[in-house]
Amino acid sequence: MKKVLVAYASKCGSTGEVAAAIAQALCAHGMTVDVRRIDEVSDVATYDAFVVGSAIRMGSWLGEAKRFVEANVETLRAAPTAFFTVHMLNLDDSEASKAARAAYVAPVHAIMQPQAEAFFAGKLDLDRMSFVDRMVSKMMKAQNEDKRDWAAIEAWAGELLPQATAIG
Repeated sequence: MKKVLVAYASKCGSTGEVAAAIAQALCAHGMTVDVRRIDEVSDVATYDAFVVGSAIRMGSWLGEAKRFVEANVETLRAAPTAFFTVHMLNLDDSEASKAARAAYVAPVHAIMQPQAEAFFAGKLDLDRMSFVDRMVSKMMKAQNEDKRDWAAIEAWAGELLPQATAIG
């Protein structure tokens, strides 16, 4: 049985919940999966495949997620690796939204290209934000909302199985 690490960076918890859903879908198909916040991962050597995700803040992946990819790039390149991004803006299929999503991950793509990638709408929970983030969000007239599509998240995780199980 292959062992998969689902590692994520999150500010308010939504990305962690998406990571848990991805892990649950992989487990349902017989994979052994660990779900960890990126800052809690000390060793990647025992894993056969990776799913790495980040929330978006200020138009890019969180710094700890990018640093995780940089620090473990050789291991990630040698194994099936997928990226997922959780965000609240640029959710449609317009060219402008596609370009914005590409810009979110451009710094991470400069380090490596994953075998699979997905962008998921997230959840805005003002109560879980820092004081500063909450004030900025309120100035922008943001409101609590959950746009996550659990069926799409589970379907994407199911598509990862052939890659994760194709390890020699």
